[in-house]
Amino acid sequence: MLELNNIRKVFNAGTVNEKVALNDLNLYLEEGDFVTVIGGNGAGKSTMLNAVAGAFALDGGSVVIDGVDVTRLPEYKRAKYIGRVFQDPMTGTAATMNIEENLALAARRGKPRGLGWGITRTERSQCREKLKQLGLGLENRMTSKVGLLSGGQRQALTLLMASLQKPKILLLDEHTAALDPKTAARVLELSDEIVEKNNLTTIMVTHNMRDAIAHGNRLVMLHDGHVVLDISGEEKKKLTVEDLLSKFSATSGEEFASDRALLA
Repeated sequence: MLELNNIRKVFNAGTVNEKVALNDLNLYLEEGDFVTVIGGNGAGKSTMLNAVAGAFALDGGSVVIDGVDVTRLPEYKRAKYIGRVFQDPMTGTAATMNIEENLALAARRGKPRGLGWGITRTERSQCREKLKQLGLGLENRMTSKVGLLSGGQRQALTLLMASLQKPKILLLDEHTAALDPKTAARVLELSDEIVEKNNLTTIMVTHNMRDAIAHGNRLVMLHDGHVVLDISGEEKKKLTVEDLLSKFSATSGEEFASDRALLA
């Protein structure tokens, strides 16, 4: 479903601030894979998601989604393949529009637009049923402005919007980092439910090693812009944080350095 072939991205090339963010990175996801991604500061985690989404031009390599080479497609043309939830709950929704209007926009992702009613009666009914599944009571607030929602409610709505059209790839970019622990746990639970129900191919970047171990069927660790660990199956189920740190040291020859990850 996703092929990242020898991906390379250099920022500020040829200057004293040159940074090799992705260094011939290779990663392959089968349909339905749920991959959690962990790594130290500057390992290339978010840069990798931006490379998949088309946020910038690559310096080398290719991105293939479901057999289609999208390497040269701009971000807006990749929208029909990709759903994304960002770290900031304020990103990914239109704050001044209400809940049903946001869902109607998400339902039209990648489709031709024309003149007609913004929201049909059928769509309104479908939106209500989708919102009920979140268990947050948002189905009774469909005309409320999204800007009035709490961070957790907004992130849950963004998650629903990102998965509404069943994207080829769902990108979760530290989507619980700005939430309190209780709300973060609920959003992660919803993420698992939505991914499993729709059999979505998913990449979830996180700084929390326990979350990386507990969720998904594969765990990938990045270091210096490339994959140093790819753990799945029974090995992942038995994994502990201590095992993960030990494997990282053995593979990279360095100590794992990320205060956020170690303290999470």
